[in-house]
Amino acid sequence: MTGQVYKILSQEIWRAARAAGTVPLHGVDAEDGFVHLSAGAQLRETLRLHFAGQDNLVVLAFDADDLGAGLRWEASRGGQKFPHYYGVLDTGQVRATFEVSADNADFVLPQALTRRIA
Repeated sequence: MTGQVYKILSQEIWRAARAAGTVPLHGVDAEDGFVHLSAGAQLRETLRLHFAGQDNLVVLAFDADDLGAGLRWEASRGGQKFPHYYGVLDTGQVRATFEVSADNADFVLPQALTRRIA
């Protein structure tokens, strides 16, 4: 699968990840034993459902091809296939980062990210 997949993190977790060199499993990722990612078309809904009311978020972009066999597309929300990564995400694999801010019940995405997921 080509294209990009995205990971949403708090800025605090992203700072810790940069210091460690890897993205830590936290929250539902730690519970499920894999990294929950989103395709571009899924990103806004993932933000709405799982990050409502949170601010100071960062979206990390990864090239799907770089993730190799650890990346699996599995049925999740509503039977839709989501990218799940089984392994450790190295911060060197991050192709771009985008700061996302909350605006009431919605999220303000940077224009550069909006263009990528359109």
